[in-house]
Formats: sequence, C-alpha cells, structure tokens
Amino acid sequence: MRKNKIRAFALAEMLALAGTIAADELFDPVEYVNPLMGTQSTYELSTGNTYPAIARPWGMNFWTPQTGKMGDGWTYTYTANKIRGFKQTHQPSPWINDYGQFSIMPAVGAPEFDQDKRASWFAHKAEVSQPHYYRVYLAEHDVVTEITPTERAAMFRFTFPETDDSYVVIDAFDKGSEIKIVENNKIIGYTTRNSGGVPENFRNYFIAEFDKPFTYTATFADGSLKENAIEQNADHVGAVIGFQTKKGEKVHAKVASSFISYDQAAINLKELGSDTFDTLVQKGKDD
Repeated sequence: MRKNKIRAFALAEMLALAGTIAADELFDPVEYVNPLMGTQSTYELSTGNTYPAIARPWGMNFWTPQTGKMGDGWTYTYTANKIRGFKQTHQPSPWINDYGQFSIMPAVGAPEFDQDKRASWFAHKAEVSQPHYYRVYLAEHDVVTEITPTERAAMFRFTFPETDDSYVVIDAFDKGSEIKIVENNKIIGYTTRNSGGVPENFRNYFIAEFDKPFTYTATFADGSLKENAIEQNADHVGAVIGFQTKKGEKVHAKVASSFISYDQAAINLKELGSDTFDTLVQKGKDD
C-alpha cells in the first residue's frame, strides 16, 4: 500500500511538472545548448576536442572564434585568453584539422595584419555562445563582435568605439590565396588552405559586403603591407579596410562563400536578404 502511494505521488508530481512546462511559453530548448562544452582540451589531454560552432542545422559553413594559431587544429581552447579572429570553418575534429578556412577580425588603432599583433584579450564573462548566435567583447580593441549564420552565409555586427582608426582584417590564410577590394564596401577572395583530401583545383571563394564605405584600404602579401593596393595573389594574402566610427556605432558585414566560384558566393550571399541582424538571430533560433 505504501509503495502504491509513493508511485501515485511521483506520478502526480511528473504530471504537474509536465503541465507547468507545457504552459510555460518561455521554455526554449535552444537555451540549454552550450557550444563551449568540450572546448577545455589540449593536445595532451582531451575533454571533448570540440569548438564552439555557430551554424544552422546542416549548414555548409560553421563560424567560430579562433584562439589558436593559423593552421592549428585546436582552433578554440577554453583556457585561452586571446582571440585572433573569427574563422569560417569546416573542421570535424582537431585531429583531422580544417579546410577552406579564412577569418575576419575587427581592430582599432593600427592596420595590423599579423595574427598575434591583431589579437585581443577576452573573458568568458563577456562571451555568449549559442548555436545560432555568438557575441564577445574584445577588450584590447573595445569592440563587440556578434555573429549569426544562415546555411551558406553569415552576418557580423561590430560595435566600435569613437575613433578615426577602426579596421576590419580579412585573412585568407596561407598555402595559396587571393584577395580583391572590388568596391568601396566589398571584398572578394579565395583560400586554398586545407589539410589534405581535396581536389587539385580546390578553392573556397568568399565575399564580404559592408554597410559602411571604406575610408582606408590596404592589402597584404606574405607579410608586406601595401596601402591602396586593391589586389593580391600570393602564398598568404589578406586585406585591411578602415573607417571612422562614433561611440557605439554598429557596422555590419554580410559574408558568404562557395567551393564553386565567386558568382556562386554572391548567390549564396542572397540568403541574408534584407533581414536585420536581430531578425536573422531569431530565424536561426527557430530553425
């Protein structure tokens, strides 16, 4: 008899809890996902070997903050304290490494391209990592970076301080790359960086379109900065674009890529449509 009473009480509690959850419109399973789980790994000891992937379900591209050096399979480790860029990645595991990657990084003060010089301190208390949205405060540059993706594209939102020297770095990585500043608010390029298992003509073509015209343009080739040069093709190339910003000014960048061509990358960019950043975040959450 006592056991029956206990079972009846437990069943009543379960039904009450189920009713509460059903009635609670604020319950959202996405809020329980933590992409940072499994990132406290090292080469010597794995506790997950993961990285915080910002992506839509079955997305072609993932985005992730990059704490590791270019080409390092451990692209993000929880114990790191600096971010070198925000990388488009297709990496399944640190052991397999990545392919077709490039990165974007905001900065202030000087048009630095080197991954160590442009890197910024960050803290997890100023970091929000969700499957459909990422946000972090880059303390060294006083810039907030936010990312939200679609299947083949993504939108960045940078909140800059008041300065004449706000910059965004596009790094196409080494092993053969190209960069072109094609308009006063648009950059295209390709990266061939890979870890094997790709065809000889492998390229990841990308396009980045900003909602603020550039007032500074420069490109890099193998460590050499060339101001006002709009095109580079070498082992390791990239671009630095800049503008004046007011305190709290938000600059948006639409980014997409394709393994086929620049034209296909431009088509993929249309996934973002005319949606605002916040609309895309909500769509990603609902997906």
